[in-house]
Amino acid sequence: AQAPMPAKVADTAKGKALVDAKGMTLYVFDRDTAGKSACNGQCAQNWPPLTAAAGAKGSGDWTVITRDDGSKQWAYKGKPLYTWAKDTKAGDVTGDGINNVWHIA
Repeated sequence: AQAPMPAKVADTAKGKALVDAKGMTLYVFDRDTAGKSACNGQCAQNWPPLTAAAGAKGSGDWTVITRDDGSKQWAYKGKPLYTWAKDTKAGDVTGDGINNVWHIA
């Protein structure tokens, strides 16, 4: 059996985007490299990683990466995924374009 995908596609004010199980918009960070998150410490407080369970296995475009602190994070097509602390409800896209390095996934 295939594991459920960690995110799904939903409509937002800026078009279709990946969202988490709660419907919160997911983002990618330009400074990340394939399979490696560059967002730690304070960054990860503002941009909470889309965490993966310890035994989670990727499938297709979905992979699980290990963060600097040892926790697991979902990545899509090699890009680690995050939520934005200032998005307050499903469909919010207030993190898009911040510092020209954060973008809707």
